[in-house]
Amino acid sequence: MAGDSVKEMMAALKKMGARYVRFELPDLHGTSRTKVIPIAKAEGYARKGLNLYGGTIGLDSASAVIGGSGVHEEVSYRDQKLFPDPATLRPVPWLEDTAKVICDACWTPGEPINATPRTVLANLLQKAHKLGYDVRFGLEFEFYLLDPESKEPLFGGVHIFNATRNQYVPFFDTLLDTLQAAGIDVITHNCEYSPSQYETNFGPGIGLDGADKGFTFKNAIKELAHRHGHLATFMSKPATDMAGCGCHVHVSLVDRKTGKNAFYTKGAKGGLNPLLRKFAAGLLTHAKAMQPLIGPTPNCYHRLKPHTFAPSNISWGVEDRTAMVRIKDAGEENCHIEMRAGSGLSNPYLSTSAVLAAGLLGIKDKGELPTPSEGPSEDDPQHEKLAGSLEEALVALKKDKAMQEMLGADFIKLFTTVKEAELARFRSHVTDWERNEYLELY
Repeated sequence: MAGDSVKEMMAALKKMGARYVRFELPDLHGTSRTKVIPIAKAEGYARKGLNLYGGTIGLDSASAVIGGSGVHEEVSYRDQKLFPDPATLRPVPWLEDTAKVICDACWTPGEPINATPRTVLANLLQKAHKLGYDVRFGLEFEFYLLDPESKEPLFGGVHIFNATRNQYVPFFDTLLDTLQAAGIDVITHNCEYSPSQYETNFGPGIGLDGADKGFTFKNAIKELAHRHGHLATFMSKPATDMAGCGCHVHVSLVDRKTGKNAFYTKGAKGGLNPLLRKFAAGLLTHAKAMQPLIGPTPNCYHRLKPHTFAPSNISWGVEDRTAMVRIKDAGEENCHIEMRAGSGLSNPYLSTSAVLAAGLLGIKDKGELPTPSEGPSEDDPQHEKLAGSLEEALVALKKDKAMQEMLGADFIKLFTTVKEAELARFRSHVTDWERNEYLELY
């Protein structure tokens, strides 16, 4: 890191009055892996790197060490070095005199760990830059606020946008102010369709900032809910009778020379210019290979059902809420793509990476969009179904050599190895459904 960047970060910390700063590493699952540093020690770590176990990104969802992923026994269980990105420095408003900064991981200074999710996205953004584009991302997450003991909703019924439920518990009285103080530019907040389900939306960001905001938002929601005596979860399908939690990825390309939306051309046929059409076509072509990144657990695949406002097939449409790829504001300067198949629990860096990788491949291959459905896409049998399981999605990713090349060999090795280990544990587990269904019958 350049010395002046460290100096500027330290000056900003002093101006904040911070006594502590969190060095945060986004892990494979989008969780913040963190060390808390007294301010007197921060500059030294910022310059030389902060030691953290190198295999932290190769832990599964139970934090088990997964061998064969490239970051454990293969490197003798060595440490990595965390280097803070000063652009991500923000206060932690719910803690006294504390700030946070998102870090990038290196084996040694100048030797990035290319399997790290934030680095995967950064490398893809460089590919977009070479084509002349910045990338604008906006992320929409749904989550549940539950009782931490019973794991049940705080209320029943279906009352989307209900004013009482929007502010149902004191937790929400200060939430929006706290998020904004943490650098999250909240634009809307409301209860969602299912009991105790919520959606709090924030503005888009350019490049890493778009994913960084998603990372900060999700971890803040989890931490703040815990501190207020609640359990917040972004789990895709917390129960059979509860609606799924999605993550919609909004994306557009920005011309680096003009600063204007490259997806917008005045008078374009149907409001969709050729660049947008190619990018969207890439999302359709590589949809199944994207799925492990946007739906990284077996539970995610319970959500992708018809008539649930979640897509079930590989489709696109203008303002079609049932399609996987929804074109928003066609023919307007804000024209952009909304990819609706992502799970609420997806890692912001990996969901954006999946979308960008597939979209850039669409541009490279000069992809063409098929004719959209006349009615809701989910009711049109011509469309291929999305992968119905994580197993099927991983097979698709392993077959898609172009997507593998875009995401990088180190990441593919780590990600698929960890996910297959999680699946092995999942398959070996006897569920309550099996016991209830078979124990007495047989």
